[in-house]
Parts: sequence; structure tokens; C-alpha cells
Amino acid sequence: MGQAYLLTGMPGTGKTTIIRQAITLSKCNAGGFFTQEIRNVGIREGFRIVTLDNKEAVLAHIAIDGPFRVGKYGVDISVLDDTGVEAIYNAIEHNDIVVIDEIGKMELFSSKFIQAVQDALSSPKKVLGTITLKPHPLTDTIKQNRNFRVTELTRNTQAQVLAEILAWLT
Repeated sequence: MGQAYLLTGMPGTGKTTIIRQAITLSKCNAGGFFTQEIRNVGIREGFRIVTLDNKEAVLAHIAIDGPFRVGKYGVDISVLDDTGVEAIYNAIEHNDIVVIDEIGKMELFSSKFIQAVQDALSSPKKVLGTITLKPHPLTDTIKQNRNFRVTELTRNTQAQVLAEILAWLT
């Protein structure tokens, strides 16, 4: 199936949840990071990076000012470079599976992140992650690579995709 399994799809389809379940159920030796919503009274205010070795940092928030913005969120590239990129390289060095959640618009502001993704994808390690559904030169190239499995997740395909990922991880 290839050395990378990447989920794409609309927001809210469960991409991150499926990856978390696959890592937990397979008990594989994984490193890397997830992105997690920051909510206040049910309203999304931003996103944090959470590494598999339990480091956390705010990646994007409505209160962050700066040149990098996605919608109403300011993006802190230094957090991505310090926490996310470090987690990718640590996983390449020390783990069997590199988790990258996600390769998306916020993350693609960082040249260090782009290089880390390219290094992970060209390493001998398996990469499990999410990738933006929207067109972008880098993500389009990744999606077209025959060595990578890219699956569009929907609520109706969650069980099937989880089973595929679990089989791929073993």
C-alpha cells in the first residue's frame, strides 16, 4: 500500500479521531503530533499542537496577531517550527510511525514544516497523517505520489478506513 497513509476530507469527518484510534488500537511505536481544537463555551477559538510525547502549544488563535492568518485565526509559525517540526524529526529518529496531523493551510506557512514533511515522506518510516482537501502545489504533489495512499474520509467510511489503517500498520 505504500509508506504513507494520508486522510483527507471535509472538516468534522473524523480524520484526527480515526488516526488516534488507529494508534491506540494498534499499539504501534508512533511519534509526531496531532492538532486539536481550542473551544470556549462551544465556540472554536483556535488550534493547539499536541505531540505524542505530551507537549502542547497554541498554533493558531483568534487572539494572535501577525502576518500569517487563516480566516479569523492568527498562526504562530514559531510554535509549529519548535513543537511540530521537532516532533516530526524525533519520530523519524525514534519511532516506527510518524504522525503528521495535519498537512494543511496553517502548517504550510512554515518552510521548516514543509521540509520536515518531505523528510518524513522520503524516510523509510511509515507516515500516518491528514492532508488538506483543498488544492495546494505541495499537497497536490503528495496526493499524486503512487507510493502514498490518500483516502477521502466521510462519516460513512470511518469503520472501513480504520480497518484499512490497522491492517497497514501491522
